[in-house]
Amino acid sequence: MSIFNKAALVAMGLTLAACSNNDMFGGEDQYNSGNSGATAEAGSVDDPTSIAHFQQVVGDRVLFEVDQSTLSEQGRLTVLSQANWLMANPEYTAVIEGHADEQGTREYNLALGARRASAVRELMVAQGVAGNRLRTVSYGKERPIEICSEESCYAQNRRAVTVLAAGLTG
Repeated sequence: MSIFNKAALVAMGLTLAACSNNDMFGGEDQYNSGNSGATAEAGSVDDPTSIAHFQQVVGDRVLFEVDQSTLSEQGRLTVLSQANWLMANPEYTAVIEGHADEQGTREYNLALGARRASAVRELMVAQGVAGNRLRTVSYGKERPIEICSEESCYAQNRRAVTVLAAGLTG
C-alpha cells in the first residue's frame, strides 16, 4: 500500500469520525435541550443549575437600609428569584447569612443580622421553598466584606447572603 493510499484512508477515517452521531443513545444533551446549538459547561455561569449561575445571575445577596430588616423592593425581587431557583433545583439546601455594618454593639448587630436572615427565609418559605431546606445564621458585624468607616462600606455590609449546598440534610 502506497503512502498516498494510507494518507487517503486516514483522511477518510477522520472525516467519518467528524460526522459521527454524538447522540447515539437517543437521549438529549442535558445542557442543550433545544437551545439552538448553545451548550453550557456544567458548573459554569451559563449552566442554570449551577451555584455560579445562582450567585452571578440570580443574585445571592440582598442589601438593607440602616437598622432595617425589611426587604426593599429590589431585595424582594432578588429573594423571589432565589426562591424560584431553589424550587427548580430541589437538590440544593441553603444557609441564609445575616450581616450588619460595624456601627452598634455586637449584641445589637447579631440580633439585626438574625432578623435580616429571617426576613429572607420567611419570604422564600411563603413562595413554596420547603422550610427544612433553609437555615439561618447571623454573623452580625463579624464578617464584613468592606472595611472602612464610610457609608459606601457600611451599605455593602448590611446584607443577607444565601449560600447554597448540594444535598438535603436533616
